[in-house]
Amino acid sequence: MDLTARLLRAMTDPAPEDEEFRTWDPGLDRLSDEDLGTLMPAAYAVGRGKPFVSTSVRFRVEDEAKRRQPRYTPEACERMFASLVAGLETRRWADLTLGAGALLRCTGPWPDVSAPARTLVGFRLDADRTDQPFALLAVAGLAGDDVLRTTAKRLRDLKAGPIALDELDVVVGLGARERVLLTELDHAHSYTSPPPLPDVWERVAEIPACVAFARRALEAAADRARAIQAGEVPYRADKAFTSDEVATLGRAARLMLMRDEPWLPAFFDRVLPDICVAPTEAKSLPSQGLLYEIARAAQDFPAPELVTALRTVRGAVRHKGVPKQLDKMLKKIEAALAERTEVALRLPDLGFDADGVLRRELSGHTAVVSVAEGKAALAFEKDGTTLKSVPAAVRRDHKGEVKELRDLVKRVDAQLATLARALEGGFTVDAARPFGEWRDTLVRHPIAGPVVRALIWRIEVAPGELRDVLPAAGDLPGAPDDAPVRLWHPIGASPDEVRAWRDLLVDRRIRQPFKQAFREIYLLTPAEEETRTHSNRFAAHLVHYRRMFALFRARGWTSRLLGPWDGGGSDEAMRTLAAGEWRVRFSHVLADWAGEQEIAGTNRVVFDRRADGAWREAPLADVPPLVLSEAMRDVDLFVGVTSIAADPMWEDGEAHEYWVRAWYADFGESTRTRTDALERILPKTKIADRCTIDGRHLVVKGELRTYKIHLGSANIVMEPDDAFLCIVPERRTSAAKVFLPFEDERLSLILSKAFLLAADDRIGDESILSQIKRGA
Repeated sequence: MDLTARLLRAMTDPAPEDEEFRTWDPGLDRLSDEDLGTLMPAAYAVGRGKPFVSTSVRFRVEDEAKRRQPRYTPEACERMFASLVAGLETRRWADLTLGAGALLRCTGPWPDVSAPARTLVGFRLDADRTDQPFALLAVAGLAGDDVLRTTAKRLRDLKAGPIALDELDVVVGLGARERVLLTELDHAHSYTSPPPLPDVWERVAEIPACVAFARRALEAAADRARAIQAGEVPYRADKAFTSDEVATLGRAARLMLMRDEPWLPAFFDRVLPDICVAPTEAKSLPSQGLLYEIARAAQDFPAPELVTALRTVRGAVRHKGVPKQLDKMLKKIEAALAERTEVALRLPDLGFDADGVLRRELSGHTAVVSVAEGKAALAFEKDGTTLKSVPAAVRRDHKGEVKELRDLVKRVDAQLATLARALEGGFTVDAARPFGEWRDTLVRHPIAGPVVRALIWRIEVAPGELRDVLPAAGDLPGAPDDAPVRLWHPIGASPDEVRAWRDLLVDRRIRQPFKQAFREIYLLTPAEEETRTHSNRFAAHLVHYRRMFALFRARGWTSRLLGPWDGGGSDEAMRTLAAGEWRVRFSHVLADWAGEQEIAGTNRVVFDRRADGAWREAPLADVPPLVLSEAMRDVDLFVGVTSIAADPMWEDGEAHEYWVRAWYADFGESTRTRTDALERILPKTKIADRCTIDGRHLVVKGELRTYKIHLGSANIVMEPDDAFLCIVPERRTSAAKVFLPFEDERLSLILSKAFLLAADDRIGDESILSQIKRGA
C-alpha cells in the first residue's frame, strides 16, 4: 500500500499497523500536490471522537498543505464540500475559504457543488457567522442567484462605510469564477488553507471591474481625507475610515501598486499627509489604521515613490509611537523593494542639474544642495566662497525655504539609501538592464549618478564579450543600447581581477555605497557537502540577542522575538532571495543561563526552494552560488557584529570561555576582507611606520607600550603580558579622516584605536592611562 493510501486509511478507518504514525514521521514532503488534494477532504472530516492516530495524521496533512499548493481532482473537490457539510455538526462552522480554494486548484472541470454550497451558506447565515465574507459570497454564488442575493443583503447590513459597501456591490456583480478567485485575498479566518496563489494579484488585475473599483476607492479616500482637513467633515481621531474600509483600501492599494499605476506617486503625496496629521493641534491621526495598511501594502508591492512619501510623513506626524512603527515597516519595505528591481531604481530628479547640484538664490546668497559619495549636503555660498553656517539674513528672512531645503536633503538621503539597498539586494536577482536605459536613467541621473558610477558593472558589449567597468574612473565604453548590463559581483571574477579593482578604489579614493570590490565570498565547504541539507558554519556562537534581532530587521529578515514565554525559546530568522525563488533560514535559541543579559546561541542555516507556490527544503549543493554567498554573508554579519567575543568586558563563566576561544579562532570571510583593506589603507596613513599586521592582529607600537588589536573583534591586548586594554574611543578621531573604500564600523573602530595608541603618550583619559601604565 502506498503512502497516500495508508494515510487515508489512518484518518478514516485506522488499522493496527497505522499506530506507528503516532510517533513516526512518514515524510509528507514525498507526497505530490495531487496526493495532498486527495488527503485534505479526509483530514477536514476528522473530528471529535476519532482515534488519536487519525487526529495525529490529520494535523500533519493539514500542516503540509499549509506550506504547499495542493491540487484537487473534480472528485476531490466534491469530497471537500461534502466534508465541509459533514463538519457542521461537530465544528459548528465551515472553512469556506478552504472549499473555494479547492475549486481554484481543481485539475479539471468544476463539479456541481450547488447543493452542499446551499447547505453551507444557509447554516452560516442562520448561525449569524458572516466572517470570511469573500468566501461566503463566492460559495453563495455557487448555490444560486437567490442565495447570493440573500447573502449580499445580510452582508450589506453589517458592512460599515460607503467604500466597503461599494466593494461589496462590485463583488456581487462579478462572475462565479471571479468571486471564487477573490477568496484568495482574505485568508484571515482560514486555518487550514494553503498559501494564496502566487499569481493571485495578477489574475485579479485582469478583472476590469476590480481595477476600476480600486482607483475609485482610493480617490474617494483621498477626497474624504481632504474634506476632513478642510473642516467639511468633523475630525475624530483615527475615525476617518471604518475598519471595513481600511481593509478594502488596503486591497485597492495592493492592486494599484502591483500594476505600478503612473498616477500613484502623486496620489500618495496627496493622501498620506492628510491622514497622518490632524487638522487641529491634536497629536492623533485622522487614520492611523489606513497609514499602516498602506505601509503593509507597500511591503507586498513596494515602490520607491511610496517609500519617499512614507519617510516624508514620518517626520510630520505628531503621534509619539507612529514614527517608531513606521521605521520598522520601512525596513521591511526597503528589503522587499530590493527584490522588485523593475521599479526599485526609478528616481525623480527633484530639480537637480546634470552635475547633481540644486541652487537657489536667497537674500544675495546661494543655497547649494549637492550630492557626493551617496550623501546630500546643504551649504551656502557668497561670491563663490562657501560659508561655514547659514547666513543671518537667510536665517531671518527665509526660515521656510531653509526648512524646505533641509527637508530636501533628508528626502534625497532617503532616496539614495533606498537606491543603494535595492542595488545591493538585487545581487541575487541577477537582473540585467539595457545599456542605453542604464546609461541615461542611472549613470547620468543627477541624484542617482554618484551612487551608480561608484559601482562596478558588467556589460556585454558584444555577444559573448563581457567588459567590467567603473564609471567613476572615467570608464564608460560604447555599446549597443540593448546590450545587457549587470552589477558586478566578485564571485564571478578571478582573484587577480578582484585585487586590481580593490587597488584602483584605494588609489583613486573612490568610496562605494556598499561593499562590492571588497565584498566577502562564501563558497560551499567540504563540511557542508557532508551535512548536505544544512550548514553549521555559524553554529555554536553566543551573541547579544537584542542586537542580532535589530540586525535581522535592518537586513530584511523576519523573526519572532525570543523571550521567557511559550514558544519563545527558539526561532528561525528568514529572508527570501532571488526574487522570491529561494529562502534562507537561520535558527537560534535563547540561552536561559544568561539571565538578564539576553544571550542567544546560534544554530544551523537551511535553504528552501519555491516549487509550485510552496517552500521545499533543498540540498546546499543545489543553491545557486550567488544566493548561498549572499545569505551566508548576512549570517556572518549577524554573528560577527553581535558576538560576545566583541565585548571586552565579558566575564561570565561559560560565556567567558567562549569569548577566549573566539580570540584564537580562525578568521571568517568578513575579517579576512577587513584585513585586506587595512593592508591597502595603512601605508597611506601617518601612523604607517608604527603599524604591522601580524596574523590575527594589527600591532601598533606606541611610546609607552606595544598593542595588539584583534582584527575580528577589535579588542586589544598589551605586550609583554597580554593584559586586556578596554577602550571606548570617541567617534571624532583621526581615523575619521582616513579614506575607507566602503563603510565598515569594525574597520573604523580598529583604525580609531590604532591612531589613539600610536600616540599613547598624548592620551589624556586617566581610565585608559592607568591600564597602560599598570604593566608598563
